Amino acid sequence: MERVAKSLRNKVISPSEAAEFIKPGMCLLCSGFSQIGYPSAIPKEIARLGKATDLFLITSAGVGDGLDGILSQAGLVSGRAPYQGNKWMRNAVNDGKVSYCDYHLSDLPVKLRSSAGPKPDIAIIECLSVDEKGFVPVCSVGAVECFAALCDKILLEVNYSLSDKLVGMHDIYYVDGNCIPIHAPTDRIGTTYVPCDPARILGIVETEGSGEYPKFKETDEISEKLARNIIGFLKQEVAAGRQPQSLRPFQSGFGSVANATLYGLSQDFKGLRMYSEVIQDGALFLIKSGVVAEASATCLCLSKEGQKELFENIDFYRSRIVIRPQEISNHPEIIRRLQIISINTPIEVDLYGNVNSTHICGTKTYNGVGGSGDFARNAGLTIFATGSLAKGGKISCVVPMVSHVDHTEHDVDVIVTEWGVADLRWKSPKERAELIIENCAHPEYRPMLRSYFQRACARCNGQTPHLLEEALSWHERFRTTGTMKPSEGG
Repeated sequence: MERVAKSLRNKVISPSEAAEFIKPGMCLLCSGFSQIGYPSAIPKEIARLGKATDLFLITSAGVGDGLDGILSQAGLVSGRAPYQGNKWMRNAVNDGKVSYCDYHLSDLPVKLRSSAGPKPDIAIIECLSVDEKGFVPVCSVGAVECFAALCDKILLEVNYSLSDKLVGMHDIYYVDGNCIPIHAPTDRIGTTYVPCDPARILGIVETEGSGEYPKFKETDEISEKLARNIIGFLKQEVAAGRQPQSLRPFQSGFGSVANATLYGLSQDFKGLRMYSEVIQDGALFLIKSGVVAEASATCLCLSKEGQKELFENIDFYRSRIVIRPQEISNHPEIIRRLQIISINTPIEVDLYGNVNSTHICGTKTYNGVGGSGDFARNAGLTIFATGSLAKGGKISCVVPMVSHVDHTEHDVDVIVTEWGVADLRWKSPKERAELIIENCAHPEYRPMLRSYFQRACARCNGQTPHLLEEALSWHERFRTTGTMKPSEGG
């Protein structure tokens, strides 16, 4: 396969030549979703030159060291949107060096097209190949179709290290205000490439970069119990007639808990369908084993071993996986039409079912909201699953009141921990509190939660009882003493 069409060979330049196009104060739109598909050769040269200061960086949902990490460490970024999760960028945001705007991923293209924010100057996109019609994305699409349409100036990194057998797996569709005709996860409605006028391409950089690979924690006892509880709940839903035997299409968030849950599904279900943001190693395993018949996502977020499995068996996976733009993978219309089962991981939940997905103790951002809100608000069944403790038991993940709200109680159906399941559907706030305390909180913290709830009911027995002077005291105790547990005898 010809990676760069002959008619475009005159646009091939070096990374350093490409970096010279980047000027101080520019707004850059860069490809990349999680650690997959971000440009790295050009950002490395931008950082080395160190001249393009005060950059506003917008990605699909990239977190790679080769983009976020290197540019934030060089002190070149002053603004960031919509999702961050790289440790260097996170530190820069929390230190006040970078102004951070967090958005739901389905909203990013809408926000960009509205022209209310910064005007994009240059898009930098990693791709598989490019010709006169456009370019083929890599293992992630994210919002590159939007970036290519909005930017008059585009720099491409053509990555030769990725297999050209990915061609044909993409389905690129532009949202134009009409009904999106997707009625099953692998319905195809677009093109296999991103249309791009060659006149907009400033330069093409040829690379061999392997990039980064996500690393998933080994499945432990907690994640196995979480998976069993989720699967047990879903089996009950099938038995009650609320889900078909093969379940409605499901979405699973990013991370080790989600990966463990996916592996667990293989024990009890067949013929599943997946409509999600990401496909991780666990999902690939389900597809290979026949548990999942078809899958759609905006990113194949695979470990090194997972990518090896994908490319060695690409003909098998190509007929079962579709890679889409994030505006389609996360679109409320499709999520609601398909009645998705949404499974995501919170940082903490409170007695009434509110969820914090992004902040530590209310003030320090850990990551962005990503797509969890897109799915939580619109899914047919919304599940948030987490271990009940963090920091070796110093933090309870069930608290009186969350220190930051990403998903209100109105968008949360089910809470799951290793201790059990709280089905919050059609429950009042007080009924929710009792279920969450008894079914989900860790036994070490249940007496404290019971005491708080009982005293709140006794003093202000309204619809949602709270002791405002105590509601965030657990977080303050952790901030000052390093644990949410009171001192001995306290």
